[in-house]
Amino acid sequence: MAPMAEPHHHDHDADLAGGSLKLAFFLTTIILVVEAAAGLVSHSIALLADAGHIFTDVFALGLAWFAVTQAKRPHDEQRTYGYHRVGTLAAMVNGATLILIIGAVGFEAVRRLQHPEPVSGGFLIIAALVAIGVNTFIGLRLRGAGDNLNVRAAMLHVVGDLAASVGVVIAGAVVLLTGWLYADPILSLGICVLIAFSAWTIVRESIHILLEGKPSNIDLAQLRSVIESSEGVLSVHDLHVWASSSEQSMLSCHVVMPECLMSEAEHNMRRMEQRVCEQFGIGHTTIQLESCQPCVSDSHLPGDHNHPHPGSAHRLNSWHERAAGRVKAGEKCTRSIML
Repeated sequence: MAPMAEPHHHDHDADLAGGSLKLAFFLTTIILVVEAAAGLVSHSIALLADAGHIFTDVFALGLAWFAVTQAKRPHDEQRTYGYHRVGTLAAMVNGATLILIIGAVGFEAVRRLQHPEPVSGGFLIIAALVAIGVNTFIGLRLRGAGDNLNVRAAMLHVVGDLAASVGVVIAGAVVLLTGWLYADPILSLGICVLIAFSAWTIVRESIHILLEGKPSNIDLAQLRSVIESSEGVLSVHDLHVWASSSEQSMLSCHVVMPECLMSEAEHNMRRMEQRVCEQFGIGHTTIQLESCQPCVSDSHLPGDHNHPHPGSAHRLNSWHERAAGRVKAGEKCTRSIML
């Protein structure tokens, strides 16, 4: 009965993460409204820049909340891999939005450096202190929401908000105590750099996933070594590893094994899958077993088909003849088996 508790445990973690992200989304939206209003009233470009940064965080938190919810949806006949890449597509929109915000805020900051405008330091400090208080609460809440990747990403956004808000408090204090108006646009340019870094990271990771690139945490040479050292494996080729989302990695490969009973080959393959899952976190694998007629090529050009390989048709026909003879003689043989 113990194994039955695991799915319930995962469902509970997902519900907890979803609830925490939902709360963080709405609270961060409140901060966005407060800072945007205060920025307009106080004529502070730094507050407006921070509001732009918080807008991206609202989007990111909403995306994380949406991703946790969508990940629980089952696949269907139209989307056989499910809805894992919904979050990746939305992240591309997030990155484009970030770039627009950087351009607008950066342009205004440069204009303010050339023509300083009066800024209310008191409004800066009050709005930033509100943001610091709310973000501290959100951070404490997210700490108890498990180790979900979306939750960890949300925590990074909250930490970034706290750092930017502290900077706004410092700028407000400088303006209030010294009257030096350049502190406001200089800080806004610093926040633009922070937004630019976030935008580049989001866009780069999204493109990498959409191009089915190798997950950065997986060493392909080490993965190949683990597969080849598994029991009953002679060699591996056509090894592909990609990510369907930031949380789910997939693998497909052709594995050559000696002739044996299919049941024995399958047991060896299951043990190999277990090692791959434990060491690299790859939970979805498609492995083609080959014995009597292994592939002769380790790479395919776009549009190529797996079987038969160019120039190997005569070998495939002769294999069929030999296999038919062995079956008649009572021998055991495994063809290429998809498991």
